[in-house]
Amino acid sequence: MTNNPGFGIYLHWPFCQTICPYCDFNVHAQTDIDNAAWRDGLLADLKHYAKDTQGRTVTSLYFGGGTPSLMPAETVSAVIDAVARHWIVADNIEITLETNPTSSERARFQEFHAAGVNRLSVGIQSLNDKALAFLGRDHSGADGLKALEEAKRVFDHTTFDLIYALPDQSVDDWRRQLESALGHAGGHVSLYQLTIESGTAFNKAGVIGVDPDLAADMYDITQEVMATHGRPAYEVSNHAEPGDESRHNLCGWRGGDYVGIGPGAHGRITIDGQAFGTHQIHNPTRWLEKVSEDGNGTAKRRPLSPEDRARELIMMGMRLTEGIDLQRFRTVTGIDAFSVIDTDALPLLVAGGLLTQTDTHLMASPTGRLVLNGVLDRLILD
Repeated sequence: MTNNPGFGIYLHWPFCQTICPYCDFNVHAQTDIDNAAWRDGLLADLKHYAKDTQGRTVTSLYFGGGTPSLMPAETVSAVIDAVARHWIVADNIEITLETNPTSSERARFQEFHAAGVNRLSVGIQSLNDKALAFLGRDHSGADGLKALEEAKRVFDHTTFDLIYALPDQSVDDWRRQLESALGHAGGHVSLYQLTIESGTAFNKAGVIGVDPDLAADMYDITQEVMATHGRPAYEVSNHAEPGDESRHNLCGWRGGDYVGIGPGAHGRITIDGQAFGTHQIHNPTRWLEKVSEDGNGTAKRRPLSPEDRARELIMMGMRLTEGIDLQRFRTVTGIDAFSVIDTDALPLLVAGGLLTQTDTHLMASPTGRLVLNGVLDRLILD
């Protein structure tokens, strides 16, 4: 796994057929979509950011959402073609599209492959029908397995998501489900603990997460099972066969530049040595109006100080099992990592088995990744 973060493009498609009760992303249940206008808007926003990042080599393009598999394949193809016009494209570029396992979306897998997508991310979430109903999903466990098998027939690279630590779920149930799913897996799997986020339907309904000790046991089982099946963790929630790690994810976690387009999308770009954080207009209707009028949907573009970048890179890089490469950290941010680290807390965290420090790297231990938010709160100076 190379340590080069690459340069990525993230496209946010904000529409879903229904909103899952655990979801806190920028998503909207809307069916009356003017697909021609949205295609034109996305292409205009790409062109705008291409002017600021000319000469860069794109290593990953990610269609996220929302449910980007509801996009017409013609729009996906047009975006991929535009990326190739505006930037240099790596020979081994990773082009990922998220999809759900419904029969209507499975029927379009071949269309997306023909459009240029080479990696499919399937939102399975669970193989248990009762759990899927609780999660607000409109597919069955059988649908999920069908989608995985059909995806593997069409795409060389696939990944899927599962959510665990659900109310009433046992450790044994999670182990059985995970091992069953791995019988259908490709080279990459994303496994997330259910968190009840503020503002979600679960939060408003008073749903309570599982006991933290039980969640920790499930996390430990996850690491054990995934390592046994040749897909060890390379990040807190992501597991892969060596060489099949997500380039899109690694770009962000390693502090690489990426363009974010579409409603609510964030980006990080460097222009003449100055790093900027970008944020697109959140509301889809206003975003499309802004793009139509001005050629871009940017709400904010703020310069990032070296200290801003340093804190970001620590927060993101510590999620990775490889941790932070201290030399590359200085190259990316222009400052030493220890200038934003509490050097009194660091040896205590190392002695407590939560962090590991070498001459070249600083990383969280498996135990440290389990309680990473607390570690970072103690480690990073305000």
